[in-house]
Amino acid sequence: MSSTAKRVLVPIADDSEEIETTCITDTLVRFGAEVVVASVKPDGELVCKMSRGVKMIADIPIDDATGQEWDLVALPGGMPGAEYLRDSAPLISILEKQKASGKMYAAVCASPAVVLAAKGLVGEGATCYPAPGLLEKMSSPVDDDVVVQGNVVTSKGPGTALKFAIALGEQLYGAEKAKAIADEMLA
Repeated sequence: MSSTAKRVLVPIADDSEEIETTCITDTLVRFGAEVVVASVKPDGELVCKMSRGVKMIADIPIDDATGQEWDLVALPGGMPGAEYLRDSAPLISILEKQKASGKMYAAVCASPAVVLAAKGLVGEGATCYPAPGLLEKMSSPVDDDVVVQGNVVTSKGPGTALKFAIALGEQLYGAEKAKAIADEMLA
């Protein structure tokens, strides 16, 4: 990776959503980011069985991600995967550090409601998967596919995951690079 590569952490758990996870990781690598996938499983196990049965192998356990600097922390959704992310003390500590330092963090699908809203990490006007039980956790949620609010980005779900990932790349690398990547991906 070049010295200009942005560092991105993508935490996963059993039952995280695989389309969202893959869109985030694949797209941001295309932008030139160094993407690190971290398992939040308490035993440090790296293999996670995703929401539709695909098995993914994380690069590191979440404990190894603490104490490192991240340009972006991007959470996939999926249930109950988002609950496992919410319940990971090391991940919440990393997210709180991102917020305190004004660095980017993002979530898609259930995670804006289940993780960010539950932990006071997102304000009014964000978006999430439009399901009863999730929308009520949000403060004045909007119906947009992707919402950028300063250093926080939220999105709706698997069908908006590519748009979400390109928006993350745009925040990290600029509009010109985002257009080039989107054109290459036929997005």
